[in-house]
Amino acid sequence: MVLQVQTSTYEAKTQEIAKQLLAATQENRSFFASLRDQMRWDDKLLAWAMSNPGLRVQLFRFIDTLPALHSKSEIASHLQEYLGDESVELPSALKGMLNFANPDSVPGQVAATTVGTAVETLAHKYIAGENIKQVIKTVERLRKEKMAFTIDLLGEAVITEAEAQSYLERYLELMQQLVEASKNWAVIPAIDEADGELLPKVQVSVKLTAFYSQFDPLDAKGSEERVSDRIRILLRRAKELGAAVHFDMEQYAYKDITLNILKKLLLEAEFRQRTDIGITIQAYLRDSEQDAKNVISWLKQRGYPLTIRLVKGAYWDQETIKAAQKHWPQPVYNDKAATDANFEAITQLLLENHQYVYSAIGSHNVRSHARAIAIAETLNVPRRRFELQVLYGMGDKVAKALVDRGYRVRVYCPYGELLPGMAYLIRRLLENTANSSFLRQNLENRPIEELLAPPLLKDAENENFPVSSSFIGAADTDYAEEEGRKKATEAFASVRQQLGKTYLPLINGEYVNTSEFVDSLNPSNFSEVVGKVGLISVEQAEQAMQAAKAAFPKWRKTPVAERANILRKAADLMEQRRAELSAWMVLEVGKPVKEADGEVSEAIDFCRYYAEEMERLDKGVIYDIPGETNRYIYQSRGIAVVISPWNFPLAIACGMTVAALVSGNCTLLKPAETSSVIAAKFTEILIAAGFPKGVFQYVPGKGSQVGAYLVNHPETHIIAFTGSQEVGCRIYAEAATLKPGQKHMKRVIAEMGGKNAIIVDESADLDQAVVGVVQSAFGYSGQKCSACSRVIVLEPIYDVFVQRLVEATKSLNIGEAELPSTQVGPVIDANARDRIREYIEKGKAEAKLALELPAPSQGYFIGPVIFSEVSPNAVISQQEIFGPVLAVIRVKDFPQALAVANGTNYALTGGLYSRTPSHIQQAYTEFEVGNLYINRTITGAIVARQPFGGFKLSGVGSKAGGPDYLLQFLEPRAVTENIQRQGFAPIEGVD
Repeated sequence: MVLQVQTSTYEAKTQEIAKQLLAATQENRSFFASLRDQMRWDDKLLAWAMSNPGLRVQLFRFIDTLPALHSKSEIASHLQEYLGDESVELPSALKGMLNFANPDSVPGQVAATTVGTAVETLAHKYIAGENIKQVIKTVERLRKEKMAFTIDLLGEAVITEAEAQSYLERYLELMQQLVEASKNWAVIPAIDEADGELLPKVQVSVKLTAFYSQFDPLDAKGSEERVSDRIRILLRRAKELGAAVHFDMEQYAYKDITLNILKKLLLEAEFRQRTDIGITIQAYLRDSEQDAKNVISWLKQRGYPLTIRLVKGAYWDQETIKAAQKHWPQPVYNDKAATDANFEAITQLLLENHQYVYSAIGSHNVRSHARAIAIAETLNVPRRRFELQVLYGMGDKVAKALVDRGYRVRVYCPYGELLPGMAYLIRRLLENTANSSFLRQNLENRPIEELLAPPLLKDAENENFPVSSSFIGAADTDYAEEEGRKKATEAFASVRQQLGKTYLPLINGEYVNTSEFVDSLNPSNFSEVVGKVGLISVEQAEQAMQAAKAAFPKWRKTPVAERANILRKAADLMEQRRAELSAWMVLEVGKPVKEADGEVSEAIDFCRYYAEEMERLDKGVIYDIPGETNRYIYQSRGIAVVISPWNFPLAIACGMTVAALVSGNCTLLKPAETSSVIAAKFTEILIAAGFPKGVFQYVPGKGSQVGAYLVNHPETHIIAFTGSQEVGCRIYAEAATLKPGQKHMKRVIAEMGGKNAIIVDESADLDQAVVGVVQSAFGYSGQKCSACSRVIVLEPIYDVFVQRLVEATKSLNIGEAELPSTQVGPVIDANARDRIREYIEKGKAEAKLALELPAPSQGYFIGPVIFSEVSPNAVISQQEIFGPVLAVIRVKDFPQALAVANGTNYALTGGLYSRTPSHIQQAYTEFEVGNLYINRTITGAIVARQPFGGFKLSGVGSKAGGPDYLLQFLEPRAVTENIQRQGFAPIEGVD
């Protein structure tokens, strides 16, 4: 059922005004003007994109790639690759143009020139100028048409502190030059005056996040301090010059922190009385009406009005995808009508509070503008307190019609180089060509009643977007929400009260005393003891083995549903203790907060996914034929020894352990010494979940003694190991030797690291590539088996890539893992620190040191190190370092890049940043890695989405978190029964 938005007192007036505006925008153009437009390639491209969804996707992808293409041959070949795709049905004109054999041929060059020029023309439609001189010319033309302006600076994403400082300086320069130019502008009453007050002729629009490269809601306080310092400089200079400043709103994750920073800053004595400042609210957000109410309440308290610019919102696709991937509630309305209805409700709210707020209504929808005018006229809203806004190049006719009615209209004018402005251009093109776009519907001459009808709301708006995967993983904490940050703070306070406690091994259901103990230290501050851990002796290891042997017959017969439900209970307990488990990881292994939280999600996912998987496998396979039943079934193997690493102390320990347990095997968990406290916490959870005694045992001990004893034990059936190649190969060799009394071959599952490479080709989006490489290389100080330790860059972009990579890395915060600002914490212990330092010295001898950051001295810290001009065969290119050390290798072309990437003994993870379809396809088939990531980071594999594991010397066995993983813990059996009796057998379907 469809509910119509309640027709309000304003509706009749809205319809009347809207019809007048629409009539003014739909005046017939001359025959010659229509003919000219039909011949223009930029208009043709837009028309084709509207009528052909497949072409629209590929065309916009090509336009996105265009900034990286530096020759006509490259443009021609990419045109063919994108638009020649089988999924695209080409218009005959375009098909004919792309029918060239060689990108270097004359037809290829003509195609490149034609389409390149068309895209440039399109860009000029929406971008007000490439430099300040052009912008001044544009705004002077707008002013002649009685339109005010606000200028937004386009450019590369701000990923370094140098870029953040440059962003501020460019705005200071922009304001200076605009104000200088404005001295020659005559006063235009329609836009420069209102209610006897002179309005600033110059207005700029800025993005808050661009003032600090490490802007992060988790570090709300640090982000606020760094951003506020730069904003104060901007606002002071704006006041001196007499310019107005408006703050744009960006992605949802930044909304609350942006509003909080501005509310706090604009209450400071220096800025409290300023009324030439504005903030933005996006109507596509579900909580935007409440935000508007909160801002109005705050403005009442402030006592001086500010502008609120109301817009629909420009990041719908991005917000929708992010929420779906993260399993978070959808922040935006899924239905365009719901956004339109909300827009009208907030318009009314703002205008009804005109004594506290100046409203700036930004839209290209004639009905939205008409609604605002109807309300403003009914309420007699003073002219100063109300204006209408459009984007440059988007609502020209609407803007003219509004000016003709006597309203103040402001045009939002982005300016900057065309090529870095492509991201903005694509957002505008998406908006123009979307089925739900008013501009498109108006162009298609839809009936006036349909165009101007009140928004129709569906009964209920689902907060979750449908996701195709059948397995839904745990949602990470959203630290943009204050609740998430508060829980983390409370968890640290609680965990700190428990530091220094003793943790004993669990053997046969009892915690047992040991003669040897080891202190587990906080690597951020090695004077702090996280816990004392009892290490078992070989004799106690034997007791544990006998307890497992005794428990096995009953556990293997326990129904699969019962075993699976214990895993689900463990998952629920981990979810309840999420913040606490994260805090333990931060303090024991130095993992930054966000990454620790993600690891808890992974552990939860392992429990729930393997529970589902075991129930699937328990059904077996039926291969019946008439007269005979054939069943393919699985049975448990026996005793599993799990040797888990310190770098994923909860997730990997949990994944290997619960896989063994749910498969009906009794399991001994021997964690790395440096992460034994977290393993003890995991043990508490498994006991509380209901695993019987002897079925699961926690056996911390020295790897060289206890580990070796358990690996070589004749009763061990399965060894699941994650760690170094050296230890993994030794375990593999020892497990292959038949021991006295052993009646089976041992199964070894070993994940042994990698020397992971990311390739960056000439077509890559460098903003994306630099950020992705920095996160992949230096997240958790490079101590992930999936971390990037080599980046292979094609020659044409090598120098510029290295320069931005170095600057972005310099901008990282290095410090104690517990601090919310920290991106690079400590390495695990003194041995690791010293070993990494040795590799750094080797690197200095064989490559060029591009960056070595200083690090704090109170913990096991090593600042990120980048080497450039590294030989593919150098030690630092071949050996796993397991620290924040990155080798940047220069290559001539893509085949050489793949050869270098594949030129190590490892094959774990790899990445490619490219917008060249043929390179992406080639990487699919030829990049020798277990997990290949294209145009994203190469760490952070998610259960049942990116099952994880490699080959060559990166490991042996099936991928963790994938559909084959449990098979390694099971023995398959086939059972055949002849069901004929004296020649008689039931035949299905025959009476």
